[in-house]
Amino acid sequence: MARTIYCHKLKREADGLDYPPYPGDLGVRIWREISKEAWAAWLDIQTRLVNENHLSLAEPEARRFLAERMKAFLFEDEHVEAQGYTPPGT
Repeated sequence: MARTIYCHKLKREADGLDYPPYPGDLGVRIWREISKEAWAAWLDIQTRLVNENHLSLAEPEARRFLAERMKAFLFEDEHVEAQGYTPPGT
């Protein structure tokens, strides 16, 4: 049976994640407050950020950058997107 939560990002009830998707307290917070749908949206943005900014996830600074963008997107309702990205069909 799917776990239902109130998603902080979507501002509505939605299916919750099956397990914390990120290490530490932040991962537990995401698991408790962010839906599968919102997490999937973040993963798409994260992929574009890595690709467009040529980030190496082996670099601590790149990981810090992504963590800050992730928190801004999921919890602070900021618009986060790779610079210069244009969605297909626009």
